[in-house]
Amino acid sequence: MFIFRIIWLGQLFYLIGISMTSFALNISVFRQTGSATQFALLMLTCTIPPIIISPIAGTLVDQWDRRMTMIIAHILTGFLTLSLLVIATIGQIEIWQIYLINIFASIIGTFSNPAYKAAITSLVPAEELSRASGMVQLSMGIQQIVGPLIAGAILDVIHLQGILTIDFLGLLIALTTLISVKFGEKIHQTEENNYQPSISFLWHVLWRDVTDGWTYLIKCPGLTSLVIILIVYQFSIGFVTVLFYPLALSLTTPSELGKIVFLSGISMILGSLLMSIWKYQWQNLITTILIAMSLSGMAIAIGGSRPSLLQMYIGTILFFFNTPFINGMIQILFQTRVAENLQGRVFALTGAISSAAIPLASIIAAPLSDYVFEPLMGFDGNWSKALIGQLIGTGPGRGTGLLFVIVGCFITTTAIIASQHPKIRQLELAE
Repeated sequence: MFIFRIIWLGQLFYLIGISMTSFALNISVFRQTGSATQFALLMLTCTIPPIIISPIAGTLVDQWDRRMTMIIAHILTGFLTLSLLVIATIGQIEIWQIYLINIFASIIGTFSNPAYKAAITSLVPAEELSRASGMVQLSMGIQQIVGPLIAGAILDVIHLQGILTIDFLGLLIALTTLISVKFGEKIHQTEENNYQPSISFLWHVLWRDVTDGWTYLIKCPGLTSLVIILIVYQFSIGFVTVLFYPLALSLTTPSELGKIVFLSGISMILGSLLMSIWKYQWQNLITTILIAMSLSGMAIAIGGSRPSLLQMYIGTILFFFNTPFINGMIQILFQTRVAENLQGRVFALTGAISSAAIPLASIIAAPLSDYVFEPLMGFDGNWSKALIGQLIGTGPGRGTGLLFVIVGCFITTTAIIASQHPKIRQLELAE
């Protein structure tokens, strides 16, 4: 556990630096274009490459030394950061350059993230996995609030060059921790590891290993069902992700929205801290996931049910408090139910599948809100005089609010139905 804490601390600095740079680049794109479409394209450059590459990345991670995988990924990320720093110093960064850097950075992250997750199993004893997962979720919460908070406060003072410099320093700290410890050697050796393959042979091995990950999941119906639930959940969250800012801004100012985002990060940290000291029991693991998922659905519905800033605060805080329990407990299930030599490719596969649901939902959600629900719930809309209009209100943002209520109720209903699924319940029966 001591080595894990060292690695975790280094990764925390790394994540904060990345978060600061991401915030600064988002501001740069908005200031240059003022276009929501360009903003959406920026999101796609971060999400599409991992969806395509994750299965192969997971296969390679299982074949490689996980520590060296993370070290090389950090070095390549440092090269990208320095490249941006040089470009920003000698002139203005172009939009296409940001897109290109984002694509390469997301590809690198596709290798480093499953390597980090898979390495936890060899770094932490089984009884400490809950604490380790909570710490990982905690770092994500800290990243969410500290990075944008610092970057927003100092961006206009030190400019993008200063943010990139801080990012690079955080990366150096993470790299130092990785170099200073030993962990994550290859779990297994096969004949292919010692063979110098041709390109066709390499693709054959990669395809075989990718199908191994699928086969492993299919042979465990409980895990397969859990993945399906995760896909449904992530697809639903995709609606919330793309519509949260429009809904919030229909109720309040950008300044107040910043406070909501800040408090959501604090709430996620509190949830992560609680999970890090959580002494889970197998008979309660699935129950915890489904209760947290059900509460998240309720939180989304609360946030959209009325044009109330207070309800927006309550819904957002409740949603982010439950998020670490959903993500962390699911991670524990996979860490303890999947053979260690297959974890890299299984994590990558499930990550790619669930990640694909979010951009797909984003593509559907925006036009559905703008061209269907918003007109229906407008002051003169067809539903404005109906019972639903009287319950949740009418006017700008109320169509989006109705979508939030529908999505929230759908998530809660899915969790309740899943709680009665025998294959999912079987995941709790044995350690």
